[in-house]
Amino acid sequence: MSQGPDDWTPRQYTVRHRTTYTYEGAVEACFERGFLAPRATPSQRVLANEVHVSPEPQLLTEHVDHFGNPSFYVEIQTPHRELVVEKVSHLEVHWPQPDLDALDAWTVEAAAADLLAHADPVDRVGHLLPSPLVQPAPEVLDYCRSVIAPGMPLGQAIVALARGIHRDFAYKSGVTTVRTTLPELLELRQGVCQDFAHLAIGCLRSLGLPARYVSGYLETVPPPGQAKLAGADASHAWASVMVPGGGWIDLDPTNDHLADSRYVVTAWGRDFRDVSPLKGIVMAEAAGASTLAVAVDVTRV
Repeated sequence: MSQGPDDWTPRQYTVRHRTTYTYEGAVEACFERGFLAPRATPSQRVLANEVHVSPEPQLLTEHVDHFGNPSFYVEIQTPHRELVVEKVSHLEVHWPQPDLDALDAWTVEAAAADLLAHADPVDRVGHLLPSPLVQPAPEVLDYCRSVIAPGMPLGQAIVALARGIHRDFAYKSGVTTVRTTLPELLELRQGVCQDFAHLAIGCLRSLGLPARYVSGYLETVPPPGQAKLAGADASHAWASVMVPGGGWIDLDPTNDHLADSRYVVTAWGRDFRDVSPLKGIVMAEAAGASTLAVAVDVTRV
């Protein structure tokens, strides 16, 4: 893991996320739900958040979902051929560096037993039971045991899992979809961040450790001598595991990192389906095909 002390220093970000749907024909109405505001967490403070929707919605409401995420409902009953949803968030981010040596006082097996005895039962079970995109399978347990074991020190196991997935799988977009199963991923050996997060969660749950899916953003840096392109960032996803004492450790197998102050959290849940950025239905007689364009900027202030 190529992380230094500066990666955990406090910083501020402006995150701009713009989603544009373009339709061949007119859409009479649409009903959307999504996560258009980042959540407050122990590692970040939301300073401001703006939501812009075009056409002007007839209804725009916010509530907090089961996992504590701010969730927005958008209802548009104006005919349109283009839907634009943009959020602009301003945040302070400061992730503490995990004390892996302290975690190594527990084995994976002992940590699972402690959580069974002392963790909040609703939180524990909700992130331990199978979820739609993280189903138990022999292939998942076999892969997990090839990387970590129940008797391994907990801190070392968390690092080894992120490093193992990073080593064993190639990042390649377009190979998988939101419906790709973990056995299919293990056969393909390539995918994107949401796939690797799901696999890490499946491995952790298979050993009795509650784990959740985290969606958000990661500050990126252009190659030396090149300017950062506007809209060139992207949403990101990683996994988080519950540890004894009630805390959580976030691991990013896509980049072989533990989450640090470059990571901005939007929402978390059991898997991707709980935190899909925007989903809904459209009503039209002949809307035809549609195209989706997403532009993301993560700018350090």
